[in-house]
Amino acid sequence: MRVTLERSALVKGLTHVHRVVERRNTIPILSNVLLKAENGSLGLRATDLDLEVTETVAADVAQPGATTVPAHTLYDIVRKLPEGAQVSLSSSDDGTSVQLEAGRAKFTLQALPEADFPDLTAGDMDNRFTIEAGAFKRLIAKTQFAISTEETRYYLNGIFLHCTDGDDGAKVLRAVATDGHRLARVDITAPDGADGMPGIIIPRKAVAEIDRLIETSDSPLGIELSDSKIRFTIGAVVLTSKLIDGTFPDYTRVIPSGHDKILQVDTRSFERAVDLVSTVSSERGRAVKLSVGDGHVVLTVNNPDSGTASEEITAAYDAEPIDIGFNARYLLDIAGQLESSEARFELSDPGSPTLVRDGDDASALYVLMPMRV
Repeated sequence: MRVTLERSALVKGLTHVHRVVERRNTIPILSNVLLKAENGSLGLRATDLDLEVTETVAADVAQPGATTVPAHTLYDIVRKLPEGAQVSLSSSDDGTSVQLEAGRAKFTLQALPEADFPDLTAGDMDNRFTIEAGAFKRLIAKTQFAISTEETRYYLNGIFLHCTDGDDGAKVLRAVATDGHRLARVDITAPDGADGMPGIIIPRKAVAEIDRLIETSDSPLGIELSDSKIRFTIGAVVLTSKLIDGTFPDYTRVIPSGHDKILQVDTRSFERAVDLVSTVSSERGRAVKLSVGDGHVVLTVNNPDSGTASEEITAAYDAEPIDIGFNARYLLDIAGQLESSEARFELSDPGSPTLVRDGDDASALYVLMPMRV
């Protein structure tokens, strides 16, 4: 293999693929990135056996071929090269090393054969549709904060994506995430071809990677999926991930209805007040007590080790007074997702889950379990 390409093209491609590679690997080949030169391009591929990212960049191919080299080492070298540099990559005759040259800089990297590199992309994807990248980003950005990190409940370690009927009866593509303490549910209009897709659970790592990829591209997002895998195509980047093999719980059972106490507050004022009073907490997980009364909310934190704090903000509320406590970090996480100037809390009693809405936006809702205060 002998190939030459622009440093900027190579570093962009490596940025997308090298993140998949774990820093510590017991399987040496999984520390490497696959380089494949053919037909005027260089293909880059990396995997951790659950997730695979590939990208193709334009290159001058003098001799086709393929090999693998340490992903993080290659990325660190290329990103430190000067802007505008031409990078030459050539594999040795015995395939055990790759020489990288850029100007007067020369590096020799150990290589492992292409034949040892695993392929995650095998298999048919029966369901296919295309969606606007920005719309899909909204789905995952507004729900991924609620993904559980508790490995024992592995079926909650991702976002549940499915096509269903929305509140108005129209077909929607819905994303749901929960960790048992809070739940996020966001809908967008179902794209053509999505109806009939199986309900799937996209793992946390895949969600984070596609979120980063969408951030750097305006291209439409192609989605293909089967019962066990999902593939995203955006521009020249293809991300393939295994799906979580489990059953997502019936989230509709925990979404409250009929709550008669409606609290409406200015979103940013509420967020600032929670952030302010939680400063006296030794950790964000301490409860913030909301004392809700006519026209106001008093937020209080009591920490026996460092003191107390309280703040009052105006609110629209005309039901009977109520005191209810919430995890400060969870409140801030949800408030950070709200785009409307007004946050709407639907309350029942201090022991029942609370429904939070983003103003009049019916496409997003959040459920928050209270804490004892």
